[in-house]
Amino acid sequence: MKELKSDERKGVQQLVQSFEKQRLKQLALEKSYEEMCTYERRYRSMGKRLIAGIDEAGRGPLAGPVVAAAVILPDNFKLLGLNDSKQLNKSKREEYYQIIVEQAISYGISIVENDVIDDINIYEATKLAMKQALNKLEPKADYVLIDAVELNNLPCSSESIVKGDAKSVSIAAASILAKVTRDSVMRTIHEQYPMYDFQSNMGYGTKVHMEKLKKFGASPYHRKTFAPVKETILS
Repeated sequence: MKELKSDERKGVQQLVQSFEKQRLKQLALEKSYEEMCTYERRYRSMGKRLIAGIDEAGRGPLAGPVVAAAVILPDNFKLLGLNDSKQLNKSKREEYYQIIVEQAISYGISIVENDVIDDINIYEATKLAMKQALNKLEPKADYVLIDAVELNNLPCSSESIVKGDAKSVSIAAASILAKVTRDSVMRTIHEQYPMYDFQSNMGYGTKVHMEKLKKFGASPYHRKTFAPVKETILS
């Protein structure tokens, strides 16, 4: 590299610049990943060995279920670029999903349907999904990191982390499992009710979705207690 840097030919210098750019990008990914392992390292230093991350997908949409995932990653797990699922594109989320489920010590996914959301409200449905996902882990977790939500009466200690999906690799991994699972569910629902374009909006209240909701009314998968849907039903 020292010799290449001293080579004044334009093509060589372009190669050097490209290499340096890739090297800096790699270093940034390494640093970011190390920072996202802070919580896991802290609790492993306290003797915890099965640390689970929990996150959900689908609290805000007008239709479809809320999905939660829990995952325990091995100590040597490393996936540079792992981040909050919302920061990744579809292909990258699906690529990471496969890596996570193949390498995880344990993972659990729970789907709570829209009728339950209407019965107990979205916050309680989210907590229910998270607890169900946690209960599916085998082996069980001895510590739990949760994205934002406070969960009570867990079988082990836990910590709720605001924006945890961007601060913990375990929570970030859980966010990907939850997001990919929910998106798959919404694409299946789209096949039954294509008029709402669920495959594109994933149940969120986009302009097109709202227009279709007013035109066709609510589907069986819409959350009837959510204000925009309720207004359509009452009108």
